[in-house]
Amino acid sequence: TNNRMELTAVIEALAALNRPCNIQLTSDSTYVLKGIQEWLPGWKKRGWKTAGKKPVKNVDLWQKLDELIGQHNIDWRWVKGHSGHRENEIADDLANQGIDEL
Repeated sequence: TNNRMELTAVIEALAALNRPCNIQLTSDSTYVLKGIQEWLPGWKKRGWKTAGKKPVKNVDLWQKLDELIGQHNIDWRWVKGHSGHRENEIADDLANQGIDEL
């Protein structure tokens, strides 16, 4: 799904860092940013269950991301998609190229 790909992109970016870093991570995914900034602490406290006591979707990826973010000092930023943000447009173009190659 799109959400799994958004999570995978962040995971791969962080996994590529070979030492602890101070980074700014910008995404147009409210799913990823709300997950990190709002939902993750509660999910962990509830044993990876939502407030409604249902299993967290994409828990395998959230757990991997949780492990990776602990290794870095990350400044999380949101940008509106397709709004002319240069790096976001490049990332979108690369994602579309990847889809075309499948």
